[in-house]
Amino acid sequence: MLTINGLSKSFSSDVLLLDRLSLTVKAGESVSIQGASGCGKSTLLSLIAGFDAPDEGQIYVGNERIFDSHVTASKSASIKGPATTGKLDDFRKQYLGIVFQSYNLFDCFNAYDNIAFTSRLKGNFDAEYQQHLMQELGIAHLAKKPIHLLSGGEQQRCAIARALVHRPALVLADEPTGNLDEATSDVVSTLLFDVCRSTNTALVVVTHSQEVAEKAVMKTKLHGGKLVSLTNNQSACG
Repeated sequence: MLTINGLSKSFSSDVLLLDRLSLTVKAGESVSIQGASGCGKSTLLSLIAGFDAPDEGQIYVGNERIFDSHVTASKSASIKGPATTGKLDDFRKQYLGIVFQSYNLFDCFNAYDNIAFTSRLKGNFDAEYQQHLMQELGIAHLAKKPIHLLSGGEQQRCAIARALVHRPALVLADEPTGNLDEATSDVVSTLLFDVCRSTNTALVVVTHSQEVAEKAVMKTKLHGGKLVSLTNNQSACG
């Protein structure tokens, strides 16, 4: 589902964050990425989402190539120009769900409408499926409640539901439990992994939490610009 080949990214001649990094995540699988602050974890997620461009390398989500640094800006596969902004937006709507540490919910919407936002934007709103997700995440009873009245854990469950409701192929989660206490973090992260597995959705989680990282099928550490496998699945990353 997610295939990364030879991805490199630097911000100056002295700072090489990603060095020919490779990773494969199949549908329904999960990978956790740990590493020191500033090592490039969030940068990697930004590249996968198409928010930033690499110096070299390729990223595929399914059969969709996000960009190829060896393709000129005039080619449709490249993201090196404003003319491709719409294509990147379409790619994210079609393939990606994103869970942020800060939730990024809309104060003007209740819980239900916050969750429905991505599927309505994509044009595949399914009330029955949304209700199923909300029940799985334990927030069905909060549907009509103003978002600012929810606890941090409840808001993050809404954010997870929003990331999944439009049936993405891949979910990216950047420190999804960073603002939660330990007990709530355990509950919310377990739900995130369980729901992605049950919906056959690939999941990439960046986290500083060892407890969250251990829930993933593949556990990795970003070090020296490469992903080091912390499990027996050595072929999945590099």
